Amino acid sequence: MSSLYLENDASTLEFAARVARSCNPPLVVHLRGDLGTGKTTFARGFIRALGYTGQVKSPTFSLQESYVLEHARIFHFDLYRIHDPRELEFIGIRDVADGADTICLIEWPERGEGAIPKADIEFAFEHAGPGRRVDSNFRSSQGHSITTKCKT
Repeated sequence: MSSLYLENDASTLEFAARVARSCNPPLVVHLRGDLGTGKTTFARGFIRALGYTGQVKSPTFSLQESYVLEHARIFHFDLYRIHDPRELEFIGIRDVADGADTICLIEWPERGEGAIPKADIEFAFEHAGPGRRVDSNFRSSQGHSITTKCKT
């Protein structure tokens, strides 16, 4: 595990871009942390860094937003409103995550425990003074490679 202090939204977006440039599908990223700690900001920076130029919306109400790029399909899930992991079967989370060209960003993964794919890398965000701290944990060899490349 490694930790990094992120001073503001701009540094969170830069960190997300650095991570995105080190990634290749298939990949599953879990984003943990309380409300307002930077999970969605990270996802926005990640998606933009991979070349998406349209609006990047928070999936808080829709549960899932998808972005189709030339080299990858990105699925951004926000499980905050999930009360039972079985609810995720209705949005087909397992089917979506199986693609060889798929990157899944999953906010609030603890709410989907047992029904979501295992993470390659996990980022845990928390408030730290005026900024935030992010801890990264790799869960696969690909996650380890990303952590090494980003020097988080």
